[in-house]
Amino acid sequence: MTEIYDTFGKSHAMPKTDMVNHPPHYNQGGIECIDAIEASLTPDSFRGYLKANVIKYLWRYEQKHGTEDLKKAQWYLTRLILNLEQEQNNG
Repeated sequence: MTEIYDTFGKSHAMPKTDMVNHPPHYNQGGIECIDAIEASLTPDSFRGYLKANVIKYLWRYEQKHGTEDLKKAQWYLTRLILNLEQEQNNG
């Protein structure tokens, strides 16, 4: 297991799959693409983005990358859950 850190600095155990959790091509100059996207969107729009990615990876897993796509869907779903929990804790 490896840890991922949500945007709130809390660590979460995730399966060790570098190409799923933190692929190197999604990090430019120390900034992860997902963090830049979140910073550019409203909270509701960002949650819509996360939901769309869950659907995308579930939709295509049988035709493309199999379990890797399922793990990506899981990663986005985990991020969505953490985002909602953080909002509920702050609200």
